[in-house]
Amino acid sequence: MGSGKSFRICLLLVCLTFQSGYGFYLPGSYPHKYVVGDTLSVKVNSLTSIDTEMPYSYYSLPFCKHPEGVKDSAENLGELLMGDRIENSPYLFKMYTNESGIFLCNTDPLSVDQFKLMKKRIDEMYQVNLILDNLPAIRYMKRDGYFLSWTGYPLGIRVKGEYYVFNHLKFTVLVHKYEETNVARIMGTGDAVEVVPTGGGSDVPGYIVVGFEVVPCNVLHDSNTVEKLKMQDKYPTRINCEPSTVSVAIKENQPVTFTYEVTFVESDIKWPSRWDAYLKMDGAKVHWFSILNSLMVIIFLAGIVLVIFLRTVRRDLTRYEELDKEAQAQMNEELSGWKLVVGDVFRAPSHPALLCVMVGDGVQILGMAVVTILFAALGFMSPASRGTLLTGMLFFYMILGIAAGYVAVRLWRTVGCGDHKGWVSVCLKAACFFPGIGFLILTLLNFLLWGSHSTGAIPFSLFVILILLWFCISVPLTLIGGYFGAKAPHIEFPVRTNQIPREIPPQKYPSWLLVLGAGTLPFGTLFIELFFIMSSIWMGRVYYVFGFLLIVMILLIAVCAEVSLVLTYMHLCVEDWKWWWKSFFSSGSVAIYIFLYSINYLVFDLRSLSGPVSATLYIGYSLFMVLAIMLATGTVGLLSSFWFVHYLFSSVKLD
Repeated sequence: MGSGKSFRICLLLVCLTFQSGYGFYLPGSYPHKYVVGDTLSVKVNSLTSIDTEMPYSYYSLPFCKHPEGVKDSAENLGELLMGDRIENSPYLFKMYTNESGIFLCNTDPLSVDQFKLMKKRIDEMYQVNLILDNLPAIRYMKRDGYFLSWTGYPLGIRVKGEYYVFNHLKFTVLVHKYEETNVARIMGTGDAVEVVPTGGGSDVPGYIVVGFEVVPCNVLHDSNTVEKLKMQDKYPTRINCEPSTVSVAIKENQPVTFTYEVTFVESDIKWPSRWDAYLKMDGAKVHWFSILNSLMVIIFLAGIVLVIFLRTVRRDLTRYEELDKEAQAQMNEELSGWKLVVGDVFRAPSHPALLCVMVGDGVQILGMAVVTILFAALGFMSPASRGTLLTGMLFFYMILGIAAGYVAVRLWRTVGCGDHKGWVSVCLKAACFFPGIGFLILTLLNFLLWGSHSTGAIPFSLFVILILLWFCISVPLTLIGGYFGAKAPHIEFPVRTNQIPREIPPQKYPSWLLVLGAGTLPFGTLFIELFFIMSSIWMGRVYYVFGFLLIVMILLIAVCAEVSLVLTYMHLCVEDWKWWWKSFFSSGSVAIYIFLYSINYLVFDLRSLSGPVSATLYIGYSLFMVLAIMLATGTVGLLSSFWFVHYLFSSVKLD
């Protein structure tokens, strides 16, 4: 067994080496060739609802089970964290073989509890999610002349106080004739875990699956007929599937009969385009024009701010440099604005260790976000590979613990004028600050999910794995980064700091009010994209515009830096030398507006969200996201302000 796996890995490396000239498929996304008559197995995922946001196992309801029992498919870390539970099902097709009516099973009579649970799940608008060849089942519906599409189909419907379960499914499988290439198909993940041979020279015609559609119906079955049938037997009479009508309501102590039919249709859709149907589900081509318009406005505003700002600073420096020594001496006696705080501008901030820890964690989060989005934009984390986005985020976050430790310790030494003392403590705090808060929030939310028996709850074994990853990989890497930060030379300040702090003159307006208001400009860069991100997380839509997200991320970093520079300069001009924390929160305050937007989204876009548990989950996850954004954007603001203040006071020797 072990030697077989080793051989496959060697074969994979050879294929990658010699076939690189022809290109290769990403893991988990290669086309699978099926010969006519080959068995196609449909898999089931968790039941989901935008009404509760709590996924449940498919077999938590009395559905038909596979004769060999329920088996879990291979899942990655990201899938488990997202609440996906992919299991086998009794739905079996034969490639390019149409079947008009197949009997699945007659369930046991519904108990009182099962009947109540079924009604509750129908009221909560739960969707059944099926998967064929890694493609989720998609349902089309015509309304007002337009075709609307959803992944999955509703469990049932309530009509005049009666509950109807969709007990007959009409499947349409779109296939495309297989086109032989010289590209070696390599090992995949999830549903595809084997090496598929190239099959060179094979004359047997084959097909690949390029679409999977479902139409749910409620039909009345003859109870006498179904008692004689076994699973996969052909139903003796024709089943008429009419989605707009319902025939039989579920009742206590009565069984539910499930049947299905399948039709294969040859399609012009090629394999690389088979996800297009899912990526267009937003309905309006992702509002490309709106996003571009927003980006252009923000670039224009940021450019104006930057030009005005640079001209103002450059004018001050030029005026000073043009004076002769005598005039400089006279000017030093009549200094005003930022030149007056020369002896205090590099004074250590209050709670310096906390600031260094937050900046270190911010670097780690920002680096993870940029690298993950970059890989996603290049196509390495496509929607076809479920869970890879979340898995990639965890991987990059752990690796970038080195950067967190390095930045936190080096900033600590810079603030302390080169003192090594306490760097290990700062490093450990950086390794535990954000993960600790996140772990606390997720644990509390997990107890709610455990109490609701949701598949969204992280299993205890996965909890142990996450803790081991944290303390055995992330913390040591952060300490390694801290060690290099302690060895690196600290950044020396260009001016001396006075022993006695200068008194800050009274201000016309509270400085923190300006700091909090500064977050509006960075929020403007995120506003449109935030809607699509929230819809992806909470409405079950597929997010795929990672190229735009990468542009927005880069623009956000630029705007955060500019806003922080302007605010820092304004504070120094009014002789307020306490700029450290203000520069952090001037850009970090964008998190406040994102949290307010998430509350607005809850009230106006998730109106159907029901129950205190669902609302608590939403707010808890939103707080976790907002904390991460605050640390990342705040770090950009502080580091850019530090660079600016260092440059400004090293350009003019006032002491």
